[in-house]
Amino acid sequence: MGVVTPPKQDRSRATRQRLLQAAVDCLAEHGWAGSTVSVVAERAGVSRGAAQHHFPTREDLFTAAVEYVAEERSTALRAVAAEDRRAVVAALVDLYTGPLFRAALQLWVAASNEPQLSPRVAELESRVGRETHRIAVELLGADESVPGVRETVQGLLDMARGLGLANVLTDDGARRGRVVAQWARLVEDALSVS
Repeated sequence: MGVVTPPKQDRSRATRQRLLQAAVDCLAEHGWAGSTVSVVAERAGVSRGAAQHHFPTREDLFTAAVEYVAEERSTALRAVAAEDRRAVVAALVDLYTGPLFRAALQLWVAASNEPQLSPRVAELESRVGRETHRIAVELLGADESVPGVRETVQGLLDMARGLGLANVLTDDGARRGRVVAQWARLVEDALSVS
């Protein structure tokens, strides 16, 4: 009996996913300058030609990679128990302290100096930001028709991003844990009034 190979479409999808994950990992570890299509292809275990078949340009590859992982994180975030606001706050902070945020940050920095990348990253960040805000509102059970609630949710996301920036240089998990606990109390108080 011969070996059964997956259909071409499944192999193509698997190759694409390996490339996307490898691109995020490379960006997070090596930054924009150290993340070339060749480096990503090697890490993903595919040829440079296969990588360029899926993503004709470097910009295509890295913007698709950040978008792909952001979608995966959004799916995971939706699984958080909505009735536990502290867990929701912690999960939102986790979005900004892992490899996805490091990769996105590298992409943002590159976009600030690369005119062909800038509009793509700005559009992607806007879309991901809106989706994250929407998920946060849903998980927190926040009523944005109440004055100040939208700003409270956005402040939480801005704080989480700030913790993510601080985490780029040093991992200060103990301080971050105290900040998350305090923000969870503040969010609970702000949303309980609504």
